[in-house]
Amino acid sequence: MLPNTTALNSDHAEVESPAEPVNFGTRQPDGRPRGVGKKIWIDFDNSPHVPFFLPIIEELRRRGHTVILTARNSYQVVELLEFHHVSCAVIGSHWGKYRIFKILGTLLRAARLLPTILREKPDLAVSHGSRAQGLSCRLLRIPTLAIADYEFTAKIGISACQWVFVPRFFPESAFLDAHKKQIMRYPGIKEDVYIPRFHPDPTLKQQLGLDPKDLMVTVRPPAIEAHYHNPEAEVLLGEALNFLMERPDVRVVLLPRNERQAKLLRKDWGKWIANRRILIPEQVVDGLNLIWCSDLVISGGGTMNREAAALGVPVYSIFRGRIGGVDKYLASSGRLTLLEAPADVRSKIILERGDAAKRKTMAKDDTLQCIVEGIVSIVEHQRLPENL
Repeated sequence: MLPNTTALNSDHAEVESPAEPVNFGTRQPDGRPRGVGKKIWIDFDNSPHVPFFLPIIEELRRRGHTVILTARNSYQVVELLEFHHVSCAVIGSHWGKYRIFKILGTLLRAARLLPTILREKPDLAVSHGSRAQGLSCRLLRIPTLAIADYEFTAKIGISACQWVFVPRFFPESAFLDAHKKQIMRYPGIKEDVYIPRFHPDPTLKQQLGLDPKDLMVTVRPPAIEAHYHNPEAEVLLGEALNFLMERPDVRVVLLPRNERQAKLLRKDWGKWIANRRILIPEQVVDGLNLIWCSDLVISGGGTMNREAAALGVPVYSIFRGRIGGVDKYLASSGRLTLLEAPADVRSKIILERGDAAKRKTMAKDDTLQCIVEGIVSIVEHQRLPENL
């Protein structure tokens, strides 16, 4: 966790990060004080990027590098930054589900990032696929690293990157063909970067007002505003919630992606929310702890699916976009069950209590170090590590 406690509460709030230790006695050839490494710019573009980058930022700062942080006010990015006590410049927001507005929003955000980046002059820009960052870096000729784990994501911004990091079992296809000399494959999945640091809090059920005897199911709706959304996922969501409500001992923790989606869900499932069979948390909760305390997870989001798989919690995917290589790997290894039709909800979902004490995680401790070594090698030597 980063040692900063200032909250974010606006679309464009800028707060200075804590001062880095500096030795002012001598200076490097580029004029910077010795003891200060290179400047690395990290952009939080979506909510899964917050937990992913926190240990990376901590490790980069421990090695003496300066980390510049920006964020987009989309989904629950700002709320997660507040939850983890992280301060940074919040620039731009989500522009809805229509393609033309997405493009305009990306271009506008790229333009709004320029003054901050011109002032900071980073040596390397890093993101998990931030399109606005990629475009602004192309204009300013800043070296760029994109980390990706879904091969069918929109390619705008990624194409400008000099380096790409992907999981080792990522398919040799799509936009990666143009970057074969700049690809580094890391072990495991991106969730392995932060899951090894997870410490469960068994009091979560009590905090949510749930009975310890309840069969707890965490449900994440699909991203209906994403470019890859398929309406079939919404049909599966409805079928799954109806199925769960048939069991009187089931309590659902429902996690909308934003307030617009929350309003729709409250309207459609108001009866069950009123009698607390379905609970929508009033505040941001620790997603990993929520998964750990759940008996099973049903999700239309890739990150929550993979987090549950990595933690050893039974997980059922209602995602109906193109299935990426990571999810195919998890499904083939028995860590993830893909629901492809409404009939699968009743035939494949097993409603039974789990035993958290017997779960076996699949997280790999070496994933974080591999990614950090790759970033450091690029920012210091402009090349990928030879031994990875």
